[in-house]
Amino acid sequence: MIVRRIRPGSCRAWLSRVSWGQELRFSSSSSSVPPQPVPPLAHTLQGYLRALEPLLPADELSHTRRMVHEFGRPGGLGAQLQDGLERRARHSRNWISDWWVKWAYLESRQPLPVHSNPAISLPRRDYNDWRSQLVFASKLIAAVLDFRAKINAGQLPVEYMRGKPLCMDLYPLLFSSCRIPGPKHDHIAHHGRSRRFPAHITVVRNYQFFQLDVYNSDGSRLTESQIHSQLLRIRSQSWKTDKEPMGILTSEHRHTWGQAYNRLLRDKLNKESVRMIETGLFSLCLDSPVMRISDEKYASRKAAQILHGGGTFSNSGNRWFDKTLQFVVGEDGSWGLLYEQATAEGPPIATLLDHILQYCEKPDPKRAPLVPLSMPKKLYFHIDREIKRDIEHAKQNLDILINDLDVNVFNFKRFGKELPKEHGLSPNAFIQVALQLAYYRVHSEVCPACDIASQRMFRGGRTEYIRSPTNQTLKFILAFDDPTVSREVKLQLFREAVDAYTALTDLTLNGHGVDQHLLGLKLQAIEKGMTIPKIFMDTAYGLATHWKLRTGQVPANTDSVMCFGPLVPDGYAICYNPQADHVHFSITAFNCCEETHAETLAVTLKDTLCQLQELLQPTV
Repeated sequence: MIVRRIRPGSCRAWLSRVSWGQELRFSSSSSSVPPQPVPPLAHTLQGYLRALEPLLPADELSHTRRMVHEFGRPGGLGAQLQDGLERRARHSRNWISDWWVKWAYLESRQPLPVHSNPAISLPRRDYNDWRSQLVFASKLIAAVLDFRAKINAGQLPVEYMRGKPLCMDLYPLLFSSCRIPGPKHDHIAHHGRSRRFPAHITVVRNYQFFQLDVYNSDGSRLTESQIHSQLLRIRSQSWKTDKEPMGILTSEHRHTWGQAYNRLLRDKLNKESVRMIETGLFSLCLDSPVMRISDEKYASRKAAQILHGGGTFSNSGNRWFDKTLQFVVGEDGSWGLLYEQATAEGPPIATLLDHILQYCEKPDPKRAPLVPLSMPKKLYFHIDREIKRDIEHAKQNLDILINDLDVNVFNFKRFGKELPKEHGLSPNAFIQVALQLAYYRVHSEVCPACDIASQRMFRGGRTEYIRSPTNQTLKFILAFDDPTVSREVKLQLFREAVDAYTALTDLTLNGHGVDQHLLGLKLQAIEKGMTIPKIFMDTAYGLATHWKLRTGQVPANTDSVMCFGPLVPDGYAICYNPQADHVHFSITAFNCCEETHAETLAVTLKDTLCQLQELLQPTV
């Protein structure tokens, strides 16, 4: 059996080395994955109230408790909705995933850059010129095609967590898929399932899009040297930056882009070009160099460049934000990946990146056959006055969004995940408690935070939130900076806080999280034409889902850093990648909010981590 073992983390899980054996196809893997359970109603409502306890004053909590008890009484509204969910679970592949994807992603009307699409910035390659850029880009394309071939042949290792197989359904959907804007909600178009699958990728340089066929007529893949020769041809056809960066349109508010999309597709030429981008296996963005201010700020600039392209005067026109997979390769050695979350999520992306890095260590195995290749096809657009106006508005709005985002990326070098492990603590839970303490020190309050847990232990499972802070975390935070509390008591409270978060993680990974179930109950009521239950109209529910801390752990074996924007205007997004002896962090906040400041939180977090190390390992 091909196995890739995963240890549970938070959002994403740790990927370890692969042990090789007999091949196992996805279909057999998925059939051995159990269906996702509908948690008991009483368990979810208790968990919801526990999550509110550190956040609400006593009188508000008492009011909400009465409302929740009324909702959950035997034979009441909650019980009716619970019965409906259990029926839905019996007659569907997964009772919540479709709802979750639609609610969390496709119904959101916010722009995809910053607000939704995560970016992963990889360690800079050792080059600084366009020739080496194209050599590496050729290798990267070949690596991704090799990964896709393993998926199609059923040779990709099936991943395991805690001895249980994970659902592998997402992998075939990564390629030839694209998000399509709509008036009320978007939808995902998957083109890789058609009998005659697409054989091209899209390459973007200087805002110009090209269709690059990467398979020969006999179905064999182009070699690295063939791909390189085609990229040279694309470079020779894209010297000037096009005046109208079409890709900028995809950065708009989804309703606005949906209207522009319909106008764009009225023209036959535009429709053909857009379809080529949407059906392509993936996109490759050949970027100009990241503006270098200082070595200290280069990591932040590089992550922001992958995330949104740096603005309309930089590389933002080299993106098609609706595309599921976009690889970015800069002329200065910067590179990374931008992905659309309705189809892709962290662990499969990490597996793909792991494969690319391993592939890049190998020499090109094939010599290029002496077969003439057709010229890559440039995709043209007919731009009328309306489309030109749409592009101008999109450029202005994207630059405003980019200028509003504060990005701070740093490498914490004092210790890594080995330190918590040495003291019998979960590294992820350790960091989550540290984040809450740092936030409290900056803002003098704790806040609702979500960490993302995989639900792939279940058939068709996607993600769920792990909520914090817990009561134990609040107790520890209030004691930590109190000089009257002894070190021994602080250490005990810290252990209790970390252990409580670890227990919450275990519950969520086993399908007993709070948020998916609450969402299911709410949507069940809406689907049945009922009034929305009072607990969802309560101010406490609004507070509990105003995520001021959006967090995520990068599931990587390399020094990469993930980056995305906050979920709310007065919040932060914090991603972290713990390695053995260091941790990479990215923190983002919006400049328009006077209360949040990414650099202040970063400095406070570094200081907090050092003090927690001192708590575990006192030097005196």
